[in-house]
Amino acid sequence: MSCVTSRSPVRADAQRNRDRLLEVALDAFTHGDTDVTLDAVAKRAGVGIGTLYRHFPTREALIEAVYRTELAKLCDAAPELLASLPADEAVRAWMDRFFDYMTTKRGMADALKAVIASGVNPYAQSKALLIEALSPLLESAGSDSDPVDVLASLSGIAFAAGEPEQREQAGRMLDLLMDGLRYRAS
Repeated sequence: MSCVTSRSPVRADAQRNRDRLLEVALDAFTHGDTDVTLDAVAKRAGVGIGTLYRHFPTREALIEAVYRTELAKLCDAAPELLASLPADEAVRAWMDRFFDYMTTKRGMADALKAVIASGVNPYAQSKALLIEALSPLLESAGSDSDPVDVLASLSGIAFAAGEPEQREQAGRMLDLLMDGLRYRAS
């Protein structure tokens, strides 16, 4: 399973440039630098503005790509975690990644509003992709919990304790949720 839509093969240097642009934009947009110019993103990434526009013809396209890349990383982590950890540890590790994804999304809220205002809904497929990623994790851990309920619980934790200084509290809350999943599986 992959959350990323397939694209035509890309030269290695072009892929590196695209990845670097996404990395720099993620950092800028999640740290409140929503007014950062595309020229500044290109400069920070060490590429020319033409390279940025070849990959992302608009600011909204760049923001949407950053969001979708983070979603894909989260979804694609599920089978990797299941392959490398015991099932319950894989679920808990995925919860941490989901929390990080949610806090990143919170940091990008203003930038994502601009994407939505342009007529694109970056969230259109998110829920389905997240359920598709989480379901095998829960099944492997022997939980019959509804993945929609688990996602709602994770979202609530991110809402209640999503500030950087609350990370320890969020970890405890994620542990409580995990304990509830274990109890329900018994």
